[in-house]
Amino acid sequence: MSVYILKRLLLVIPTFIGMTMVVSVVTRLVPGGPLEQAIMEHRNMGAEEGGSMGVGMGASGFNESGSRGSLSEEQLQDLKELYGLDKPWIVAYWQWLGNILRLDFGYSTRFHDPVIGHITERIGVSAYYGFMTFFITYLVSIPLGIAKAFRHGSFFDIITSIFVFLGYAIPSYVVAVILLVTFGATLGWFPMGGFMSDDSYGVSLSPLQMIVDVVYHSILPMAAYLVGAFAVLSFQMKSYLMEQMSADYVRTAVAKGVPYKKAVIQHALRNSIIPLAGGFGALLTAFIGGSFLVEAIFNIDGLALFGYESTLNRDYPVILATTAIVSFIGLLGAVVSDFAVAIIDPRVTYE
Repeated sequence: MSVYILKRLLLVIPTFIGMTMVVSVVTRLVPGGPLEQAIMEHRNMGAEEGGSMGVGMGASGFNESGSRGSLSEEQLQDLKELYGLDKPWIVAYWQWLGNILRLDFGYSTRFHDPVIGHITERIGVSAYYGFMTFFITYLVSIPLGIAKAFRHGSFFDIITSIFVFLGYAIPSYVVAVILLVTFGATLGWFPMGGFMSDDSYGVSLSPLQMIVDVVYHSILPMAAYLVGAFAVLSFQMKSYLMEQMSADYVRTAVAKGVPYKKAVIQHALRNSIIPLAGGFGALLTAFIGGSFLVEAIFNIDGLALFGYESTLNRDYPVILATTAIVSFIGLLGAVVSDFAVAIIDPRVTYE
């Protein structure tokens, strides 16, 4: 299996290059990029100065080049060099790829400072919500699916199915709004948003106090993240387990005198978890990427919201950086999924 894992890790490289290359091409072709925005900002500033003061621009308010607030060729060239637009696309891409290997994601065209600083500020928040929701989802959904399979058709199965179906049918951002209005604004049980309390910044808090404060702020957003995932994984677990419970090898074990529940737990349960492990990577990427709507509703300054805002503002260095991070995590998640399947299913050798 080690040879297979090594091959999969090597396959990550060309796949990652292909994914980021497509995004790089799109950012070049879509109008309204950083160069156009800089030109428009300069023209607007020139128009405002010419209309308000008219100093140094003549009676008509025009500069020496004859156009209000226009950039000189030298200034345009400097902007192109700053944004990497002075080189052919493929040359600029390989230069960008070499830079990110040194964790140099360039400069944000919106904030005019290094992208890596904004990424490091937000990726911890997204990773916290991602891994916690991922862990809680599997911790709850698998036992719930097993209980529903053993009690299929019972009152417990019907009631839990109703709640699970409701969670699956309602989008996460709608759940977020309902939770925020009900438990935040109306009842006041939980804060209205944020990752930590506003008065905790700059205040010396003990590690335990910080953990309690973060968890307190995380309950409502995490509930919004978990509702849909609970539904999918719980029904998948129940469906896979019921399929294995009716398999011939379970009947054979029972016929040999093994108690039915023991036969299911020792044999069918392990085979039921295999398909769930296969989707491990995709679910991990979804949680790390997050939901920008949930982050926006709860005012969580995470990676998903940052990437969405950067897309609206045509901040291409940030778009490429967030795409690279999420793509890399997704590709590694796929490798981890195969590794988890190999551990759970001894029949898989990948040789």
